[in-house]
Amino acid sequence: MTQTAAELFVKCLETEGVERIYGVPGEENADFVLALDKSSIDLILTRHEQGAAFMASTYGRLTGKVGVCLGTLGPGATNLMTGVADGNMDRAPLLVITGQGATTRQHKESHQVMNVVDMFRPVTKWSQAVQSADSVPEIVAKAMKLARTEKPGAVHIELAENIAAEKTGATPLRPANPRRAVPDETIMDQVWERIRRARSPLIIAGNGTIRTRASQQLRHFCDATNIGVLMSFMGKGAVDLDAEYCLFTIGMGQRDYPLLAVEAADLIITLGFDMVEYPPSSWNGNGDTDIIHIDFLPAEVDADYMPEIEVVGDLAHALWMLNQRIKSDGAPQFELAKQASLRQTMLAEFAEHADDDTHGLIRPQKAVADIRKVLGPDDILLSGVGAHKMWIARHYHCHEPGTCIISNGFASMGMPLPGAIAAAIACPERKILGVAGDGDFLMNVQEMETARRLNSNITMLIWEDESYGLIEWKQQQEFGTHTDLGFGNPDWMLLAQSFGWQGARCENAADLLPTLQTALDHKGPSLVVIPIDYRENMKLSQRLGEIDFSS
Repeated sequence: MTQTAAELFVKCLETEGVERIYGVPGEENADFVLALDKSSIDLILTRHEQGAAFMASTYGRLTGKVGVCLGTLGPGATNLMTGVADGNMDRAPLLVITGQGATTRQHKESHQVMNVVDMFRPVTKWSQAVQSADSVPEIVAKAMKLARTEKPGAVHIELAENIAAEKTGATPLRPANPRRAVPDETIMDQVWERIRRARSPLIIAGNGTIRTRASQQLRHFCDATNIGVLMSFMGKGAVDLDAEYCLFTIGMGQRDYPLLAVEAADLIITLGFDMVEYPPSSWNGNGDTDIIHIDFLPAEVDADYMPEIEVVGDLAHALWMLNQRIKSDGAPQFELAKQASLRQTMLAEFAEHADDDTHGLIRPQKAVADIRKVLGPDDILLSGVGAHKMWIARHYHCHEPGTCIISNGFASMGMPLPGAIAAAIACPERKILGVAGDGDFLMNVQEMETARRLNSNITMLIWEDESYGLIEWKQQQEFGTHTDLGFGNPDWMLLAQSFGWQGARCENAADLLPTLQTALDHKGPSLVVIPIDYRENMKLSQRLGEIDFSS
């Protein structure tokens, strides 16, 4: 009985391979923080708990390891909520640790005490308070196992201050390594026969295709069959943007050119498809498309998503099984002319305005094109939520999986800056670029100090329009007008200077590429601000509204 529950908790995390925790200390988690100080685990001090949650979830998405964030009771716990919900719905393996008032005062009105465990239940896979010091090893082991198990997500552990100080002789459990079941040979035979009968099959690759490292097997399958792949916002990089079967992104709220390929297909194969990104009603509204669902879990019940065949099991292994059948039977021949036409249409869309040299407002197409030019195949782009997300989702494409991090499940604003900090820690050899609108960036602007303190090699690119641009776009599109959504901004260069960042404002489109290159080459955090031309939003809406889906 030589250690406290807090010290045992930290030893359990060390045993699980945790290297760092992002968070804000408080009085009620003091025992835990002091135990951390004596451990091999680094505490990354953040300026807000929401920033800590975004950092931990981004780390989880990039590495597949469990990211860990920390807050105290009451307001510390509530501040974590948005980032935790975002990580959970983006399927990031994430452990949330909160302090709590002593169990001797939880039954009555008491300073900062609220039912945090119940509060976290709707936004986590599991939420549990530690009731005794001896139960710590089981609780930590269960939490880490659940966080990693498909679909990965957030788990929460509460440690009350008096429980944290209890003595215990318990020891950490051996880390669990949950294995994923593989699909049955019989069901894969059915899948293969259905694919061979198809005239024009199409693949929709979702978040699971990235998360499960199934990209390599998918590429082998498409190299052999040439079946086109549409990727969700969080599935970017499942196939290489240069591959002829890469049909880019699906998921815009408005009907877009990719739906021409969907409607021409007689079979849709969904891989790791997540309905939180793009509802089936948007691409199968008549419910008449034959669907093969391949994922770790059975398909969600949805009137517009009733698969002909469901394959439940390891996604990478399922694709490997299909590739084995190609080796033995040969690849079928399909009619894929409309898919090839879609690719050419989208390439033309991406080329429009990519070489602008206008002065003043910079078009989104030009900004995205320069971002793609300045980042290498393995570098990482992070996008927040706003009108900029739609342009990045539609126009920015990847060579490798896990190189574009978009918040698109819960779709919360405020992720790019803390996410970029975590990305720089997780992948120090890569260039890190975060893109945020001015509204998005200011939601976690305080983490500029964290980036400076850590000397993070990150660049943040702000698209400035002094408005909640996405809401304005949607209101204008639906109602022909919009409410007052404008706001003011700080002097960005003074803001950068005050936080010790390098800063640059670019108002000439021709200068954007070298400005970004200079920022990315700088050692330490850099801020680049551009005035964005969101008149292009409604121009895009008008163009998409003229697509003839009847032909």
